[in-house]
Amino acid sequence: MIKITADSTCDLSPEIIEQLDISLMPLHVLINEEDFRDGIDITPKDIFRYVSEEGKTCKTAAVNVFEYENLFKELSPHYDAVIHISLGSGFSSCYQNAKIASEQFDNVFVVDSSNLSTGSGHVVYEAALMAKKGAQPEEIIKHLEEIIPKVDASFVIDTMEYLRKGGRCSGIEAFGATLLRIKPSIEVVDGKMIVGKKYRGNFDRCIVNYVKDRIENNDDIDYSRVFITHSYCSPETVQKVREAIEQYASFEEIIETTAGCTISTHCGPNTLGILYKRKSKK
Repeated sequence: MIKITADSTCDLSPEIIEQLDISLMPLHVLINEEDFRDGIDITPKDIFRYVSEEGKTCKTAAVNVFEYENLFKELSPHYDAVIHISLGSGFSSCYQNAKIASEQFDNVFVVDSSNLSTGSGHVVYEAALMAKKGAQPEEIIKHLEEIIPKVDASFVIDTMEYLRKGGRCSGIEAFGATLLRIKPSIEVVDGKMIVGKKYRGNFDRCIVNYVKDRIENNDDIDYSRVFITHSYCSPETVQKVREAIEQYASFEEIIETTAGCTISTHCGPNTLGILYKRKSKK
């Protein structure tokens, strides 16, 4: 039997987590230096309230080596192997810390997803499906190494205020974006976040144009699955995105999930992305 574990940043739904028996390791959310555990002591809605209504500073922190050691110590004796899929090493020291912790165990393997949110979620999901079907650890790890470079992850954000508060853009940039109603897309490229195309105008219109840009006439898409992952966008907005996806592409599976505290901390409310796999590595 193989156990799949992941950092809480993979943003899979509670239903998927339960169905595939995935164990999550919560990252830390620090609000005015008070420590909360992602998804356990705090939710994205709490973060939006702290930041927007109370003006508090919010940031995230990696899981430390000791915490990973405790997780692996608990699980390792009960499984043939434990495969832990971490938040991308370009975003956090989680991977490095998990790797150090795993060295004490012969049957614990740590995989760098090189991604975040359901970009990592694709990797976790596939690992858990393979484990459920009885695949060997070596098979699973080899498959994950093949798909990691193929994951296409991007988001559009409605406000740059959270990026500004997190020190990821200047006040002038955030003010200018608000004034011009710019909604930037954030893309994960080579394990790092970059600013992609900038949309302008109403969020719903921007998000539909973003979906069209990502998938219309794109012959490099693996149509097996796409995640719509968002930080509490309205049901109407999500439905428009779903309809746009169905208009421009034919995915076998469209899965909606809610972004956890990490994406919500850095990008704020009304952030939405479509995340899928490509056929080729880029």
